[in-house]
Amino acid sequence: MLTWRRVTEADLGLLREWLARPHVARWWNHDTSAEGVERDFGPAIRGEEPSEDLLVLLEGVPVGLVQRCRFADYPDYQAELAGQLDLPGTAVTLDYLVGDPDRVGGGLGPRIIRAVVAATWADHPDAAAVVVPVQAANRRSWRALEKAGLVHVGEVDLTPDNPADSQAHRVYRASRPERDHPR
Repeated sequence: MLTWRRVTEADLGLLREWLARPHVARWWNHDTSAEGVERDFGPAIRGEEPSEDLLVLLEGVPVGLVQRCRFADYPDYQAELAGQLDLPGTAVTLDYLVGDPDRVGGGLGPRIIRAVVAATWADHPDAAAVVVPVQAANRRSWRALEKAGLVHVGEVDLTPDNPADSQAHRVYRASRPERDHPR
């Protein structure tokens, strides 16, 4: 069974370990020092930043991380994307990783994405869509989005997380199911 909870200070060591693993480091490009991880995740833990950092557990064992936020809470990012693609004002976005390389490629990523997208409709009742830009070269990531049921809606140029990458991104979208629209 998949569950998740907010990341806590006690999880920062595990996040450092995951972020340093080659299959994650290639795409996340994070400073994995204790100070760097605290700088990047501490504000959300303390409620100083609107992003939700969610530790994903499988049968109680930590297996991944999902970051979920509203584009509107990050206006520069919203403007960069909205200038190239139809972006609902209430859209939410995700970033995600599977920490253990032995769990990559077995369907866990799409399962996590599908579950968090489904929970987003209840957690964010005004969210019209989940929109996820992903580095075009990260085929494994965009295939996970497709397997999770998100639809490819366009190509855009965005500032890459890793300066070694091009600006080319594929954008995927899940729209709120009709039955979940407020009447």
